[in-house]
Order: sequence, then C-alpha cells, then structure tokens
Amino acid sequence: MERALKRAVSVTELLSKRYKTFDFRGEWFDAFGNPETSGVWFIWGASGNGKSRFVAQLCKELSRFGRTCYNSLEEADSFTIQKSFQEAGLAEVKRQVILVNESMDELSARLLLPKSPQFAIIDSFQYTRMNYAQYITFKERHRDKLIVFVSHADGKQPSGRSAKGVMYDSALKIWVEGFRAFSKGRYIGNNGGQYTIWKDGATRYWMDDNN
Repeated sequence: MERALKRAVSVTELLSKRYKTFDFRGEWFDAFGNPETSGVWFIWGASGNGKSRFVAQLCKELSRFGRTCYNSLEEADSFTIQKSFQEAGLAEVKRQVILVNESMDELSARLLLPKSPQFAIIDSFQYTRMNYAQYITFKERHRDKLIVFVSHADGKQPSGRSAKGVMYDSALKIWVEGFRAFSKGRYIGNNGGQYTIWKDGATRYWMDDNN
C-alpha cells in the first residue's frame, strides 16, 4: 500500500504565514530579538557562572506572556533555588510560575491538561535520563509549548551525547559564562546576542579574563 505524501508548502504560503513570537523588550530584545513562543530552547554552562540566576530571570520574563512550569529535577525546592527566585523578583509574578519536581512522564501529563502552562523549563537535562529518541517523542507531543532544557557542561559543550543532540536541534541555544548569556542559536538581537545576568560579576570575570 502506497503511503500518502504530506502536502507541500509553496514559497508564497511560507512567506505569508504568521508566527506567534515574544514581544521581548529592553535587554531581552537586544540579546535575543523576538523568538517564537513555542519550540525548544537549550541553556548550558559550567557551575558557578550564573546559569541558575539566568533561568530564574528568564522565568520572570516569560511570566509576562503566560504561565511557566519550572521542573526542578536536580535541586527540587532547595535553598539555592529559593535564593535565585528571590533575587530575580519572582515573588511579584505569584502563580504565573509554578515549581515542580516530577518525572518527564508526569510533566508530560501536566502539559497535556486543559489550561496547562505554556512554557516548561526542565533543570537539568541530565536528570531527565532521556536519550535523544525519547527527547524527540517528548518534543513532538508538545509542539504547541515552549520547552527549555537546562544542561550541565563539559568544557564548552553540553555534557553527554544526548544533550549535544538536543542542543543542535534547539532553535535558541544559550551558553552561559561569566554571568553573561550568549545566543548561539537562530535568534540573535541587535547587540550581537549578549545578555548580562549580573553586572558586577560579569565585569569582574571578563576584566580578569582580558588581563
């Protein structure tokens, strides 16, 4: 039995298609432009460089556009998570951001519920214990959501073969180093794709790095 082919999209149809994008402003727009509100983003960096701070700040920015589910697989509701949330001012967003510590199957079920969060941050990819095929299945199941994976680093690369695959597949790849986040993906803002997470820490790090 012959398999039916999917309908092809013409150039005219593609160029006239409208996409739902974030209306980022200020430093977020300068670094990342206006990315789509669905798809996959990937954040990675070495410990102690501001990754948790950045993710908390991202939670606050996303709260302007919808509800975010932060799946804290690695640290659950630890003091360090509380501290990063406090520093980012997440008390202001109240129920726009929820914190969970659940398996990927449980998270998937949550995201399929009516009125579920539009955005999901998963910290960290290594704690999901997913291989690349399982990642693809998860991504396809939630194509209408924005899924953000946070990853450990091995040098300047994501830690592990599966994590590297997810990074390459992601629309927005964000490398965190020295309290700055660098866009390495398809969305780069007017300033070349740099977002400062913590000004004093970034100034000290990059000044020392240049000496």
